[in-house]
Amino acid sequence: MKKLFYFLIVSLSFSTIQAQTTAEIPVENSLSTLQNNAPEDFQDYDAADLPWHGRRFKVTAGAFFPTNNTQVEVGSNNGDFGNMIDFEKDLGFNKNTTSFAGAFEWRISRRSRLGAEYFYLKRTASKTLQKEIEFGDHTYPVNATVSAFMDNQIYRITYGYAFVSKPKYEIGALIGAHIMLADVGMKLEGVTAEIEYRDDFDFTAPLPDIGLWTEIVLAKKWGLYANANYFAIKIDNIDGRILSYNLSVLYNVYKNFSLTAGYTGLNIRVDAEKERLNGYFKWGYNGPTITATYAFGNHVKFYKH
Repeated sequence: MKKLFYFLIVSLSFSTIQAQTTAEIPVENSLSTLQNNAPEDFQDYDAADLPWHGRRFKVTAGAFFPTNNTQVEVGSNNGDFGNMIDFEKDLGFNKNTTSFAGAFEWRISRRSRLGAEYFYLKRTASKTLQKEIEFGDHTYPVNATVSAFMDNQIYRITYGYAFVSKPKYEIGALIGAHIMLADVGMKLEGVTAEIEYRDDFDFTAPLPDIGLWTEIVLAKKWGLYANANYFAIKIDNIDGRILSYNLSVLYNVYKNFSLTAGYTGLNIRVDAEKERLNGYFKWGYNGPTITATYAFGNHVKFYKH
């Protein structure tokens, strides 16, 4: 019994010494160890000094993979001729396409920025018609083989103002315009050149828009950007409406170079009147984007308070 009592005393004394030794380890050392072992993305950082965030200039280029929905009607001014054409269903255009997109941004000051964007998409198709189509000056009969094309170029310029501008997040408004250059056409593939005929319709539509945007630093190497824009206007012989949006996530690969993955959509409706013909154009494209971004120039100065 005495031996058991002595054993308990020795065990308790040893445990007490161990506890005191453990308690004497500085708290600062423990926190330092935890910080050193934490992933790099979540260690302490100053958002205002990140190489990819808040730089004076930014260049972006990449690929866009939209799903298209296109409806076009080109007919006489009095409305007696012309019918609605679904380019994907009636003419065999692929709904899913790949195109190029590029952008440039200049941060004039902490709150103000100018932006320019460019998008290009050319599509062609050939199909034996399942319904009669009236387009331009001609009628394309059932069972006729036709080839069709649609070329779209979109230039965009914007001015953005951040009414909330903090090192880790910004919220602002923007005003700008999409300038759309469109050309659509159709050709009857005849057995001989005498039988062939074709029609095309082109227009340029300036479509102003206003919207909201936000840019957020999620972590040392991660960022988030979102914007949404809308406007409807009638200018001379062009009546148009536009809705666009974008949501993208950025990952900083190395210093000033980053990759972004996102989802972009643009929905346009345009009524255009020319000397002899009226054109109705409704086009929506929505899909993922993958781009590379390079930021350079001095950092803009953020205020934490």
